[in-house]
Amino acid sequence: MSAAGGVNSVVARGEVGEDAGLGTPTRLDARLALPALSGWLAAIVLVGVPNAAGGAAAAAGALLAVLAAGTAIAGRGARRRAGGWTAAGIPAVVAIGVVALSIALLAPARAPHAVADAIERGGSLVGVIALEQTATGDDASADAVLERVEPIGGAGTSVAVRVPVRVLGLDAGERLPLGTRLEGRVRIIPLEPGDDRVALARPVGELRLVATPPPLIGAADGLRERFLVVAARLPGPGAALLPGLAIGDTSAVDDELDAAMKRSSLSHLTAVSGANCAIVVGLVLGIGAIARWRRAVRVGAALAALGGFVVLVTPEPSVVRAAVMAAIVLLAVASGRPARGVPVLAAAVLGIIVLDPWAAREYGFALSVLATAALLVLAGPLADRLATVMPRTIALWIAVPLAAQLACQPVLVLLAPEIPLAGVVANVLAAPAAPVATIVGMLACLVAPLLPPVGLVLAAVAWVPASWIAGIAGVASGLPVAVVPWPEGAAGALLLAVLVAGGLIAAGIPQPIATGRARAAIALATATLLVGVTGATAGVAALRGLGRPTDWAIAQCDVGQGDAVLVRSAGRIALTDTGMDAERLESCLRVLGIDRIDLLVLTHFDADHVGAIEVVIGRVGTVIVGPTDGERDESIVEALRRGGARVESVAAGRSGALGDYRWRVLWPPGHRGIEPGNDASVVVEWRGDAGCGCPSMLALGDLGRSAQESLRASVRLAPVDVVKVSHHGSNDQDPELYGAARAAIGLIGVGADNTYGHPTAEAIHAVDDAGGAVRRSDEHGLVLVAPSSEPRADGPPEWRVWTERAAGQSASPGAWVRVAQDRVASETATSKLVMSE
Repeated sequence: MSAAGGVNSVVARGEVGEDAGLGTPTRLDARLALPALSGWLAAIVLVGVPNAAGGAAAAAGALLAVLAAGTAIAGRGARRRAGGWTAAGIPAVVAIGVVALSIALLAPARAPHAVADAIERGGSLVGVIALEQTATGDDASADAVLERVEPIGGAGTSVAVRVPVRVLGLDAGERLPLGTRLEGRVRIIPLEPGDDRVALARPVGELRLVATPPPLIGAADGLRERFLVVAARLPGPGAALLPGLAIGDTSAVDDELDAAMKRSSLSHLTAVSGANCAIVVGLVLGIGAIARWRRAVRVGAALAALGGFVVLVTPEPSVVRAAVMAAIVLLAVASGRPARGVPVLAAAVLGIIVLDPWAAREYGFALSVLATAALLVLAGPLADRLATVMPRTIALWIAVPLAAQLACQPVLVLLAPEIPLAGVVANVLAAPAAPVATIVGMLACLVAPLLPPVGLVLAAVAWVPASWIAGIAGVASGLPVAVVPWPEGAAGALLLAVLVAGGLIAAGIPQPIATGRARAAIALATATLLVGVTGATAGVAALRGLGRPTDWAIAQCDVGQGDAVLVRSAGRIALTDTGMDAERLESCLRVLGIDRIDLLVLTHFDADHVGAIEVVIGRVGTVIVGPTDGERDESIVEALRRGGARVESVAAGRSGALGDYRWRVLWPPGHRGIEPGNDASVVVEWRGDAGCGCPSMLALGDLGRSAQESLRASVRLAPVDVVKVSHHGSNDQDPELYGAARAAIGLIGVGADNTYGHPTAEAIHAVDDAGGAVRRSDEHGLVLVAPSSEPRADGPPEWRVWTERAAGQSASPGAWVRVAQDRVASETATSKLVMSE
């Protein structure tokens, strides 16, 4: 939560479990907390129940709640005699029932009869889609709602529906703002039950613009777009960060800055949260108080301003939660009743879950709720403990980010299995700057269209604290031990939650619940477990390093949703593409001991192939590229040249050597009929000299099916040992090409939980049907291909395939598979897994 000053004043006023008299604890009002938590957990479970069973389970829960409530009312006297636990349990049961009933009522509308078949089987349909997010650039993706669908066969009138989807492969050009409506045929790719989106929707052909955003939404988007233009006139990373701090727009934040913000635990500052809503409401109420408006007028104006703010920044989960919470506070003010933090938060959580049960599983929603709860419950007691060894003001500044990090870290390790060591310090240093950047930046956004010079001046003022925050992120993330590894998955999250709980109980926070001796024993057990877990995790990482082959010839780095494939021979290194995650690429190169790249192949200029280019600038000897498309592509080429690289544009027929390897460009053709993009990807074939023990490889870039067919028709493809599967395993593949390649190993660079549905069954089957084994970065992590440690004197060669982890496992010390490539005179090949070690 960014406005630390506002939070500190709340803590000091005693709204987190203390009176205004410092150090005098009061009983926390948690009457709504148990119902809200029960309803939240029920939603997490019930929305994941597939198909009709989900409705049945929800209806059963609703019936149970009704029966429980009726029994409770009938037995009021008995309930009184039973004590507080029964009285506290009844509202929780009722909350579960209400949430279950909400799911039962809302679930059918998410998969109505008109689209049920397409959702279940993954077919296509014609419909109207309304964007819920702004999309920019080529091959963009955005959350959307499928609003109307044409009947099967095209006869009759269209049917109104409301199905949440995520649209992939949008050609957004400069910008498609939120609220834009598009019509056309889309292919439906169903998602797992419990996802907030029912399916992915990929356009089949072009989508036609049928409606622009409504006037209010369009005006808000115009303000955001204008502010982005103003901020872009300012220099450095502060300019990229400013729109995120002010209005939650992170489109200008590059991968390097994004990684630095995450490693330093500062990424929450670019997500609009309760602090921003508090600023808006506080300003309006303050103006109203100065103008002596009546209470009802002040509250009405504040609610209107809050609604406008939500429209301006778009309704992300944290914004919705914060707005609902602020609205509840304002209504309490209007009624003349005091509003305390925990009941308001609980009411907001329960209200949001009832209105949208599928929000229960969203990481953003969970982090927002946990951070707010931590500030309300933990920040005050933490400040009291710290105040015994330091001044109260400093203790309060440290307690706020520490409380938020303690509450959120068990969830954050599900996203990245690491713990940032400098996060609290970074947040303490950033806290004074964040509210200034937020307030002044928001004013610049509103003023810029009316008074451009004034807007630019305000943006320049806000740029100063934004640059300070960006600088803190860069320094904190660059520390030698900025993060420590932690076990992955649910087990790692649960383990960390247990350690956090143990530490808080040992410290008597939020209040002592055990004797001094018991707390000492808990502290000792917690410290022992912490040392054991960190030591074991470091040990596993060391084992991975010990098991890694040093004689690898081909490596696929795990760079998320992107490609980065290395070839090594005789001490020389080639890299094909960089992916777009600079931190992951840098880590892979560091782990493999690579400082210098002799040959860089940029297949094409999409972000998931060149987004991390800054990592290799100044470290490359020669670069080969395909056709460029505009200023952005040329700027990348020029940056490489300035870094000392020799850049050459290539076409089919170009060849060269790398150690004992010979490489040859097979695509694109030299004529002018190929437009820059996926189908103009530079395709390179790698083959080793006789006796070098080098696995051959065909790297396909992002070629689509039609381009693959053209490649197959223009070049006689010989079998290879490894194929770099095209386009991260999309369904746009030519099975005959993979059949001709007959690769023993298929490498797929793909991000875990990506929204594109990669890799698809079609791509995996293309490799499998050709006799190959798929190794994918989302499941296997780093993949290394090396010659067999026991070379065969006769017969086909064998390759060792080492993976950072086994498929389906989040942390293993490395997995080996030996693959044999059997060749026959006709130059066909059959690949098989020979053994596992």
